[in-house]
Amino acid sequence: MLPLDYSAAANVSAASIAAADTELMTVREHLLHMDPSGSRFASVLRDTIDQLLNGEVTGRYDWKTLLKTEKTHAGTVVEINLQREFKFDDGIDMDYQIAGIDVDCKYSQQFGGWMIPPEAQGHLCLLVWADDYKSQWSAGLMRIEAAWLNGGNNRDMKLTVKAEHRNRIMWLWRDAELPENVLLHMDPADRTAVFAQSSGQGRLNELFRRTQKRRIGRNVVRAVAQQKDYMKRVRGNGGSRSALRDEGILIMGDYDSHRKIAVELEIPAPREGEFVSVRVAEVPADQITRPSVALDGRRWACALPEDAPQKAPTLPSHTK
Repeated sequence: MLPLDYSAAANVSAASIAAADTELMTVREHLLHMDPSGSRFASVLRDTIDQLLNGEVTGRYDWKTLLKTEKTHAGTVVEINLQREFKFDDGIDMDYQIAGIDVDCKYSQQFGGWMIPPEAQGHLCLLVWADDYKSQWSAGLMRIEAAWLNGGNNRDMKLTVKAEHRNRIMWLWRDAELPENVLLHMDPADRTAVFAQSSGQGRLNELFRRTQKRRIGRNVVRAVAQQKDYMKRVRGNGGSRSALRDEGILIMGDYDSHRKIAVELEIPAPREGEFVSVRVAEVPADQITRPSVALDGRRWACALPEDAPQKAPTLPSHTK
């Protein structure tokens, strides 16, 4: 079942909103032109959460472990990082100018928790939400009016949007996929095994061994390695890629040649800044009944539990 405010939003057509607010539709069309799929927006939110967690220094992976001051600062960091990514102009009265129109930016980790300042009334707001536990995010536009806001008594007079008026939000992306925080969502026993290793290299080896067929972002690698040269710890020549090869495990990066392998094996393909590991096994040509890929002149498929470990093939050269 859809959330109440989501269902209500469906009752307010885009056409009626456009007729009432042409500036809102101009900003909407501009943002969708810049990021049709929302992938850039999602990457900014993923990177911002990881920036706040600062796993390379702290080893943290869970939003709940942030200090109160860090959580309070999150909205400002989202605002800054979105402006850097999309190169929005500075606003006159609000945070940004988008398509020449003033737009304020408000982020909340709790859906509906956007804190609207008094000076935003009458202006457009870009309302952003992301939840690392649900691996979802949303972003929408709303013209702020006093009648749509809850009362409040906080010192800075910031107010929230009334639940019954969230149907006035024009969603750009709703409950879209947030790139997964693998450390947060992996099996607790596997996570314990990863962090039980005494060295950064050992932790990364265990991560790729235990977290197969899932996209692992660069910031996860940083948090696990907790070393400045974390990328070196993934590659061959002593990194996880060579350390796990004897176990039959391939570690694919964000190269076209590596993505092609993942697609042929029908597992998630690495996106920008991501890795995917998988254990493979050679399949005789006359026994190919599952997705496979040709490497080193032989056919390989995702290993089954009963397949004996064998040395993994050589990955192709890095080509974009």
